[in-house]
Amino acid sequence: MKPPARPSRPVPLADLLDRCLDKALASQGFAASDILLAWEDIAGPRLAQYARPLRINWPRQPRHGDAPKTPATLEVLASSAFALELQHTAPVIIDRINAHFGWRCIGKILIRQGSPPRPAAPPPVPAIDPQARRQAESLTARVEDERLRGALTRLGAAVLSRPAAG
Repeated sequence: MKPPARPSRPVPLADLLDRCLDKALASQGFAASDILLAWEDIAGPRLAQYARPLRINWPRQPRHGDAPKTPATLEVLASSAFALELQHTAPVIIDRINAHFGWRCIGKILIRQGSPPRPAAPPPVPAIDPQARRQAESLTARVEDERLRGALTRLGAAVLSRPAAG
């Protein structure tokens, strides 16, 4: 038996993660990770900070092929202070979700009050040694593109500021 063929070109990490997460998301009613990934765009940054989708509850569909599909219910976990705001903006959010998917997949939102997990705080930025910064600037001085030169300088200064391993 031959091992599965490996792709001949690099594969984006997002493609690999989708395959890994599909079963876990499907158990919560999410056909794909789209609604989770686009939640901040759909709900807005302020509301997305205090509310997140939990699952999509799909109703049983009639067996007749001609019958229209019944839209699902999106279950959202929201902190109690933002549950009322979510309730008032629910019609707009439903419209945004349906526009995102291109069909009327969500018909209503069910709000569960609770505390959504807060995003982890970003790690502290280590202090950059001024001598390492000057050295990185001299190494990148010949790079013509200003944005690239700045990015390479920041990266080089961070690497040069690290203590030597071992």
